[in-house]
Amino acid sequence: MTQFPEDELSNLLADKLPEGHKSGYVALVGRPNVGKSTLLNTMLRQKIAIVSHRPQTTRIQQLGIVTEQDHQIVFVDTPGIMQKAMHKLDELMLENAVDALNDADVLIWLIDGTVPPNAEDANLAEMMTKARGKVILVINKNDQIPPEQVMEKTDAYRTLLPPETDWFFISASKQLGTEELYNHIVASLPEGPRYYPADQITQTFTRDIVAELIREQILLNIRDEIPHGTTVLIDSFNEQAKPIHIKANIFVERDSHKAIVIGAGGKMLKHIGANARREIEELIDEQVFLELWVKIAPKWRKREGQLKRFGYLPPDK
Repeated sequence: MTQFPEDELSNLLADKLPEGHKSGYVALVGRPNVGKSTLLNTMLRQKIAIVSHRPQTTRIQQLGIVTEQDHQIVFVDTPGIMQKAMHKLDELMLENAVDALNDADVLIWLIDGTVPPNAEDANLAEMMTKARGKVILVINKNDQIPPEQVMEKTDAYRTLLPPETDWFFISASKQLGTEELYNHIVASLPEGPRYYPADQITQTFTRDIVAELIREQILLNIRDEIPHGTTVLIDSFNEQAKPIHIKANIFVERDSHKAIVIGAGGKMLKHIGANARREIEELIDEQVFLELWVKIAPKWRKREGQLKRFGYLPPDK
């Protein structure tokens, strides 16, 4: 991922593409909590996707766009593919992941190399084999695997795919092997146009990324299943104010969850807000005043009306 001279950037902005220009959609698929969002941020060299140790951190299908002189890659970060949906939100997440799998030019099957494959992995391997895109097996967390166990753990997954499938052994968090993977992705893309402007890095609105950064701090700081019943909606985003004034509502499903998110004397909510504010300021390179409120939306994950309200379903669906 190199920087290109100003005159070459001008050509890209003017839609003057070099001969043999490559482009395509690259879906990051896999079980929950294998490092897809971390890999996306690494490939973009900046943070647009939230990351935590909890499964199902990613809920929305998010694009990360990399444009260089001779290619454009549109990475699609998908929710983790689960075996069983527990509620309507899970169904939507699974649907988004499967759609990305079927539409992509290249499929990156990211797996956690520290754990053996299970029935979910065998099912996902079969789905990818039937998809139209080229499959690349990427074994993550190589920094946590003893050298003498490398072949045993990689072969367990490689046997689930055709023998000619390309594979890489990386650490997304420590950026080991990711440059080689990136170059191989470029080589695997078809020739094509640029789908997005050269200076665009995502299709997601800034206010939606801000909401996700707030939710990330809930995931990182609140225990048990409570974070999975939370969502964040930006109420106002005043860019004219200095510092920028952002008001956000955190929705939970129960009164008891609201008390936990707020914490004794408001301590937990202040901690979440302070950490989120730092992440937001790094994202937009501006000072921010962040105002958080906690509200109750009972069983919102199971109700289509609430899912539309929170942006997980389009209003007309």
